[in-house]
Order: sequence, then C-alpha cells, then structure tokens
Amino acid sequence: MTVTETVIESMPVPLSLCLTPVPHPRPTGQDRYTISEVAAHTGMSADTLRWYERIGLMPHVDRNHTGQRRFTNRDLDWLALVGKLRLTGMPVADMVRYAELVREGKSSYPAREELLTAHREAVRQRIAELQGTLEVLDYKIDVYADARRASERA
Repeated sequence: MTVTETVIESMPVPLSLCLTPVPHPRPTGQDRYTISEVAAHTGMSADTLRWYERIGLMPHVDRNHTGQRRFTNRDLDWLALVGKLRLTGMPVADMVRYAELVREGKSSYPAREELLTAHREAVRQRIAELQGTLEVLDYKIDVYADARRASERA
C-alpha cells in the first residue's frame, strides 16, 4: 500500500474536509498524470517532485512501461497536503517523518497527532509574530499617509 492510499484510507476525517478541495483534472480510474502535468497542477517543479520521491516524502509513484512516472488523484491529494504543510513552514524532515508515520498505519495516530500538534503551536506563534509585524507596518503606513495629507494641505 502506498502512502497516499494509506493516508486516504486511514484518516479519521475525509481528506476533502481537511483541505480546500481542488478538483482533480481527471476522474478516478482515468487519473494517470505525467510529472509535467502534476507540476503544472500543483505548482511544484518536476525537480521538487523527484526530490520528494527520493527522500521518501512521495514514495512509490507508479511508472508506465517505459519507466515514466504516472501520478494518480491520490498522489495529487497527498501533494496538496504536503503543499499545505510546506506553506505552514513545516521542516522537510518533519514532513518525511509524518509520511513514515502514515505508512505505519493506525498504530501511529498518537505520534502523528503529537507531531501535528507541536507544529500547530509553532504555526500559531508565527501567526502572532506576523500579526505584530503587520501592526508595525500599519502604524508606519498611517504615519506616512498622515504626513502626505498634511503636506498636500499646506
């Protein structure tokens, strides 16, 4: 069983409820994509997709008779999750660890929860930092806007 199969089958909540649904380009059963199609769909480069496969973040991508990678809709779902984790700043090592835990099956639920809970706290701290930064930017913008308006009145 692949990571993507395990992710979909072992998640207590459907993946579609966890992520903003992105429609698949093709229906299940007709969902064989080349690496360039996946790169275009996900916004990830072909090199990134190959690297993810090499490091175990995107293991067991099927291949056709000529050895070319053939991704499925499940692979796209997995990459959507990986993209969300990347967006939150999760270190690649933690994403790889998460993928390893997923492959372990249901017995790893507590470890997965712990990993994601710790990361959620880091994300919340980063959001708080960014909120403080945004407040500084807003203040500076207001100072300059007030100065511009004052000079226009003069």
